[in-house]
Amino acid sequence: MAAIVDTRLYDILGVSPNASDSDLRKAFRRLAKECHPDKNPNATAAEKFKELNFAYEVLSNPEKREIYNRLGEKGLREGGGSSNMEDIFSHIFGGSSLFGGFLSGGMHSRGGSSSRRRRGEDMVHPLKVSLEDLYNGKVTKLQLSKNVICSGCKGIGGKAGSVQPCATCKGRGYRIVVQQVVPGMVQQMKSVCHICRGEGEIINERDRCKQCEGKKVVKEVKILEVHVDKGMQQGQKITFRGEGDQAPDMEPGDIILVLQEKEHEMFRRNGNDLHMTKRVGLCEALCGVCFALNHLDGRQILVTSPAGKVIYPGCTQGVCGEGMPTYRNPFEKGDLYIKFDIEFPENNWIDAERIQELEQLLPARPDIEHPVGEYEDVDLHDLDTTKGGGAGARREAYDDGSDDEGGHQHGQGVQCTQQ
Repeated sequence: MAAIVDTRLYDILGVSPNASDSDLRKAFRRLAKECHPDKNPNATAAEKFKELNFAYEVLSNPEKREIYNRLGEKGLREGGGSSNMEDIFSHIFGGSSLFGGFLSGGMHSRGGSSSRRRRGEDMVHPLKVSLEDLYNGKVTKLQLSKNVICSGCKGIGGKAGSVQPCATCKGRGYRIVVQQVVPGMVQQMKSVCHICRGEGEIINERDRCKQCEGKKVVKEVKILEVHVDKGMQQGQKITFRGEGDQAPDMEPGDIILVLQEKEHEMFRRNGNDLHMTKRVGLCEALCGVCFALNHLDGRQILVTSPAGKVIYPGCTQGVCGEGMPTYRNPFEKGDLYIKFDIEFPENNWIDAERIQELEQLLPARPDIEHPVGEYEDVDLHDLDTTKGGGAGARREAYDDGSDDEGGHQHGQGVQCTQQ
């Protein structure tokens, strides 16, 4: 184990530096229940709860714990470029970054300028992540190819003293060209210097750096560690500061990845809540639902409703605490909402004799008030809803060529097509 230079985070959790992952987890859960802001609505409890989360997130992560053991909180701050506790918290939970060789084709946005040096361009690129990654968290290593200052010439481009300002453009990289627009009217235009090709400097071919060929930068492949924290959301940004392309006399820009959540085959996310649709049979809808569900972390949960509680078509029921983890507070989770779709049986699924038995078990039919006087008796049938109506359709509805003994005319009627 690395030498421990700072034990404050261990003291917050009340464990020793040799504590196992299981000991850390037990200590965090116990203390989180005691000082949760819902139970202690005061500023002191909220601050303690925040530090408790910070300590657990650092010590439960092997890489962050190793950095803390060697360098303490100062090492965490310097590693993330932070200068206060709030910045550390952001770095540990939300300032992780992702890269890949695929970033070279990403979108670009111009970075701002500092008072001392120009700033390079930021590179912004979408990063696709699955719902499982956002639920469980993910750590991976990706490859980045970028420009770095040439170590052979230190970014000069050639031997010391061999680089001279271009005499044609006076080191500006462009020339002012006067062009006549119409007789008696001219305009000035900037044109790239053809001598130095816009670089503003001239280097003799024999004096150019052999390593970068006078370009001052070379390509370098770097492997960077990526942290997608639990509870991160669509559109959230992950930034590596100063990891953009390097150039002489210029501050490197940032690499910014924007999370894009992949569509899931079962769940749909809304904030910290999860939504899904479940198709159940008529028996389950009337007599009680019971089904197994594979969750995003691999757990199997058994979802049940009490016998006798009717599930209506399109109704939504909820399971508390089975939604997405909260960002920076993963032990707090949203809810799972299940919308039910009822699957009715096929036609003639039961014998005529048993229909009366079934009817005795179901709620009673409403009383039917028959029309007074003569009336027409029609039956329901399936119709092709893609065909138009009209005289032909109306004629077919009644044209069966027969009358019953009571003088009531029978024929084809209208069927409500099941959606």
